[in-house]
Amino acid sequence: MSHADLIIFVIMLGKIALILFGLLTAAAYLVLLERWIAAWVQDRIGPNRVGIPLTKIKMFGLGQPLADGLKFIFKEEYTPAHVDKFLYTLAPISILVAAILPFAVIPFGSMLPTFNVGGEPITLQLILAPQIDVGMIFVFAMGSVAVYGVILGAWASNNKYSFLGGLRSSAQLIAYELPLGLGILGVVLAAGSLRLEDIIDQQATSGTWNIVMQPLGFLVFVIASFAESARLPFDLPEAEQELIGGYHTEYSGLRLLLYLIAEFLHMVTASFLITILFFGGWHLWGITGSAEDPVTWVTALLRVIVLLSKVMGVILFFMLVRWSWPRFRFDQLMSLAWKVMLPLGMVNLVIVAVVAEYEPQVLAALGGSRTALVAVLWALAILAWLIAGIVAPLSTDNRPRFEAVDRI
Repeated sequence: MSHADLIIFVIMLGKIALILFGLLTAAAYLVLLERWIAAWVQDRIGPNRVGIPLTKIKMFGLGQPLADGLKFIFKEEYTPAHVDKFLYTLAPISILVAAILPFAVIPFGSMLPTFNVGGEPITLQLILAPQIDVGMIFVFAMGSVAVYGVILGAWASNNKYSFLGGLRSSAQLIAYELPLGLGILGVVLAAGSLRLEDIIDQQATSGTWNIVMQPLGFLVFVIASFAESARLPFDLPEAEQELIGGYHTEYSGLRLLLYLIAEFLHMVTASFLITILFFGGWHLWGITGSAEDPVTWVTALLRVIVLLSKVMGVILFFMLVRWSWPRFRFDQLMSLAWKVMLPLGMVNLVIVAVVAEYEPQVLAALGGSRTALVAVLWALAILAWLIAGIVAPLSTDNRPRFEAVDRI
């Protein structure tokens, strides 16, 4: 192994350690941020007392994640006698691994300027595994593996509430994977690549983000992402009022902590994907340049800041929605997936395919105006949404059905 190869190997290990540390720390402090937002939305006091131990320094409650983590670690690791012990332990480990692995192909910026190591020029990309031709498929596959963590936990618990939560979760995740895939396909078709770096470069080079060109695909992808992350209003698998804790009712201590970390990492993954697929990734007009511009240290740092700021904005949106919207009933959730999201995803894919194939002719018919093309795409998106609302209206009456109760 040459000196340059050894340096690259050490850098790779450093990137893995940095990503793992960053993700686990982010998950801990996102919990604190969500509790603050919940307190603000509900007009009450949130965590603000835990600071530096053995002192009176409160630090606005920033020590709360550390206290919560220690509580989980030192809590009794109780294993109920009626569970399948092997699957009971395997389930939370598998869901956490599936939640972390997608970050191998998700970029955190563009690249660093070329520098010399042992006389050899090295260009370091800010992604763990660059140039993976099937990046989107890898992310999608890991999202599907996460379903097994939920189902295994529910099955191994031998508890009717856990089992019902697992059934709900498997039905929900499988149903919303189809609209999620259709939303991704539109972006892949426009970029002509499955690499997340290429999708960002295509938006940075054209200067037009995919949310402008594919509003319908963005809507379908965002709603499906909420469902895949099992966040309100799609948190039926673990609805406390109906299923106590759902698929992790029987879990406590470190195993429950793994489930909770995985849940937040799914939200972070969804936020990165929404930012990269539809909001241009690290691109911002007049600040980060295009993909073809030379990269300096300042440009590289600005691209990281822009990307993470956009991701943070999407995470805040996820949290605000959770504490603002009521939960869907299960039949409403499934109707939305099969009768609304799936047809709208297919309509978006057809529109994107037609524009990609006949863009010169379409632009010529519109007088060469790209603004007119965007206006037509938005008009088609609104028209498709209105037709879906008329053809498949969702029932919003959540009152108890006394007729059914009387018959029982």
